[in-house]
Amino acid sequence: MQNRHELTNEWESHFTMPVGNVAPLTRSDAVGARPPKRKVAPIHRARPLHEEVCDRLRDMIIEGEIDAGERLHETSLSEVLNVSRTPLREALKLLANEGLVDLLPGRGARVSALSPESVGELFEVVSGLERLAAELATMRMSARDLERIQRMHDKMATHFAAGERYEYFALNHDIHVAIVAAAKNQTLVAAHGALMVKARRSRYTALASDERWKEAMSEHEALMEAFHKRDAKRAGELLFEHDRRTCETTRDMLEAARREK
Repeated sequence: MQNRHELTNEWESHFTMPVGNVAPLTRSDAVGARPPKRKVAPIHRARPLHEEVCDRLRDMIIEGEIDAGERLHETSLSEVLNVSRTPLREALKLLANEGLVDLLPGRGARVSALSPESVGELFEVVSGLERLAAELATMRMSARDLERIQRMHDKMATHFAAGERYEYFALNHDIHVAIVAAAKNQTLVAAHGALMVKARRSRYTALASDERWKEAMSEHEALMEAFHKRDAKRAGELLFEHDRRTCETTRDMLEAARREK
């Protein structure tokens, strides 16, 4: 009588015996055996076109390519952006939700106007949030976080020295966002993010003043020094004052423009 080991060897020899040019079978070829799992590639979806259009229009409004109060003509914008009217209309709805565009029933849309009063109200909130963010970030950011913000700051200083206003502005925005992220408080991040679209527009307006631009660069230098010293109170005060000065400059410019009308 064959023992278990002998039966196993006999079973293996039966399924591995070559026949002509046919490759020998293995246990995995037996009935019921599962084939090896195939690696499944992830599905990549392109961003919806109306979101791309929204991003482009937002930049055009913030950077002054389209003036406050200007009508947004669908035909001309469709030609400039090389898109149909459907994604353009969807983009305008998103911008209306952000407060950058006013939808006019039956009359299209126009860029919403900035007023000294609305800017003042906005920065009362933004300055408070960013003061808190700076204080928390000073205490909570890792050495790696600080190193990253310093690299961004150094690059921004290079743009400032070269007079590259657009590049400076884009990096300045990223630095403010990075500081808030370094506070490691998701409620704060969400509240700040909801206001940044409007705040970016005001900040860009303020940069039209060369004097304010120089001040802002100096204020960022002092802020980085406070971060490195881990002086939370000082960092909070500096960023609060930085926002307050931006608000004052923007309001002064808007009030001067209002008097000229």
